[in-house]
Amino acid sequence: MHHLAILDKKRKLLQKIISGEKSIESRWYKLKKTPYGVIKAGDTIYFKDSGEPVAVKASVEKVLFFSDMTREKYKDIIGKYAEKICLQNRNSEDYVKQKYNYVTLIFIKDVQEITPFEINKKGYGLMAAWITVENIEKLKKKD
Repeated sequence: MHHLAILDKKRKLLQKIISGEKSIESRWYKLKKTPYGVIKAGDTIYFKDSGEPVAVKASVEKVLFFSDMTREKYKDIIGKYAEKICLQNRNSEDYVKQKYNYVTLIFIKDVQEITPFEINKKGYGLMAAWITVENIEKLKKKD
């Protein structure tokens, strides 16, 4: 399975993935949405900054899924993984207030810069920050 992760360009997360500083991609949602429960070890993630072409790919080493979030679970996740996620805010109480019910931690490996390509998100929602497809070719913009 292939996944497209769209990152906040202002946070410079793509550069942190390339450098190895960020080795865990995380998704925090109030409602159950992809990649929660879908992504697995061996899948490939393609990364892009918002408004930019896809420029990096990585393999999924392992995945952790969390649900029914509690104050203790937030503290545990942030305490163990914040550095490798590159979380700006490490105050678990702020996450409790957001009421995220589903958390996905994706451990990545074999990060590679690739020849950049544009995507077509039509049919996936213009605001989608994560898209899962059988093959990334389905998302590539046709000339």
